[in-house]
Amino acid sequence: MFNLFPPKKITEQKESAKPKDEILESEKYYQEGLIELNDLIAPAAIQIMPKSIRLGETIAQTIFVIAYPRYLHSNWFSPIINIEMPIDISMFIHPIETTDILKNLRKSITQVESQIQIEAEKGLVRDPTLETAQQDIEELRDKLQQGTEKFFRFSLYITAYGDSEKTTTDIIKSIEAILEAQLVYTKPAIFKSEQGFNSSLPLANDELSIGTNMNSSPLSTTFPFVSSTLSSNTGILYGINRHNNSLIIFDRFQMENANMVVFAKSGAGKSYTVKLEVLRSMMLGTNVIIIDPENEYRHLCETVEGSFIKISLNSPNHLNPFDLPRVKDDDDPEDILRNNIANLLGLLHIMLGSITPEEDSILDRAIRETYSIRDITPETDFNRLAKEAFPTMTDLHQVLRSMEGGEMLAIRMEKYTEGIFSGFLNNSTNIRADNQLVVFNIRDMEEELRPVAMYTILQFIWNEMRTEIKKRIVLVDEAWVMMKSDDAASFLFGIAKRCRKYFTGLTTITQDVNDFLSSRYGKAIVTNSSIQLLLKQSPAGIDVICDTFYLTDQEKFLLLESNVGEGIFFAGTKHVAIKIVASYSEDQIITTDPSQLLEIEQAKKEFDEENA
Repeated sequence: MFNLFPPKKITEQKESAKPKDEILESEKYYQEGLIELNDLIAPAAIQIMPKSIRLGETIAQTIFVIAYPRYLHSNWFSPIINIEMPIDISMFIHPIETTDILKNLRKSITQVESQIQIEAEKGLVRDPTLETAQQDIEELRDKLQQGTEKFFRFSLYITAYGDSEKTTTDIIKSIEAILEAQLVYTKPAIFKSEQGFNSSLPLANDELSIGTNMNSSPLSTTFPFVSSTLSSNTGILYGINRHNNSLIIFDRFQMENANMVVFAKSGAGKSYTVKLEVLRSMMLGTNVIIIDPENEYRHLCETVEGSFIKISLNSPNHLNPFDLPRVKDDDDPEDILRNNIANLLGLLHIMLGSITPEEDSILDRAIRETYSIRDITPETDFNRLAKEAFPTMTDLHQVLRSMEGGEMLAIRMEKYTEGIFSGFLNNSTNIRADNQLVVFNIRDMEEELRPVAMYTILQFIWNEMRTEIKKRIVLVDEAWVMMKSDDAASFLFGIAKRCRKYFTGLTTITQDVNDFLSSRYGKAIVTNSSIQLLLKQSPAGIDVICDTFYLTDQEKFLLLESNVGEGIFFAGTKHVAIKIVASYSEDQIITTDPSQLLEIEQAKKEFDEENA
């Protein structure tokens, strides 16, 4: 006999059979594991009832939409999408051939026109329902024929879940109430509870098969993820809507007030964002005044040839808090003097710390006498006074020393007039703010004096606002510093309330959300700001932000997970997810990246050396 299978080939067949056995064994284990997995996720029992279905301890009920109004507005389904109840929503869109629909519409229009003609021959009063139907059918036929519309059969199912029959029924009633308020009517899936439940599962099985005929326009309104748009014909580009990529073009001066608050953690891009707004606003002729605590706006200021004013103990630039604004025709000099005295009292409270009511009264009298010594009274023409004519802190210190009960106050003031802090507040004002961009830099100011410096600068800005009304933005960076003192916070809040009358918008920026909002004036400033910008937040401050702005869980996670320059932009009742985008030229001007700034500085030096 011949050996038809040599030993070598037999060995190869045995070896090739091994993988097949292994595959069959693996398939066996997989099927066993699959059965076990199904047992794990399946409910203990399923009971199908006429109106609902019980899945273990959970009751599920399904309703379907049977009728819609003649017109559906965009985002009408959003209240159901965002409802905080355990529900599943399924939408089934079945395309229908246009040729088939045109045939049916031809029959329908023939029937409607025939009915109208019959009623007219009988002399009956015209039927608006028939005439409306005729117009709608003709309009739809034209759009379908032109290809601008398509036709679909649309099914909408909602399944609610609860731990009892009553709970589930209450949820269904709440949903029906919301829909019926918009003339959208539903019915329960009676005797089809199982089909209704299966249709709501993410399996794409329309077992109920109950739908309504719709063309493209009304069907598009059911799209559940509609984002607000903030595009107008005027204003500046703030960024791009992250949901629909539309441009966020907005004019803050068209709101009830032009105030804005910016909250973000360190490194989230808040200074970058604000500088971009400043640069674009200046292109439209807006004047800007900035309080810069960290020297972040110097490069921008030098680029646009603005005024960079350094305020420190050794700086030659001085601000006198005793200055008075120019009086206009509708101003009362007595009110101006009284307001400035009140502002000075607030400044002295910050400077001197705790002040008793008796000491407050002494300071009030001393300030009035200090003005009187320089012959400044409500009858004086403030507009004719030179800057050197106004008193200084040294004058107030001398008045307090000679006043009964003011000796201790004078001693506490000495550090500002003769001590380590002298030279800051006891000189006449020698600066001007007539440039389109003015930056007050207080980086080199001692930490203890920062609230005093910010208060004094704001008082100077307030006088400028009252003296000349022009379109301007006042920007206070690290505003949480002022929130540490009630007097400083109160003064900032007063400007936020009143600056609208002087065509000014106040922008407050802070990274310490807790300190800002814990002040009783913090939330008031937010309330008086028509625009709010929330960038990336830290977990430590997100709960305060959520409580203040009534954010949803999705918006909360968006702020926690946002990249640099991303967040939520609020404008009145609208808010959108925003991404800040700058051009290359703008980025070179407003960047806050230290490495990038070093590169720009190095390039500038090389350019100067080449042209030397």
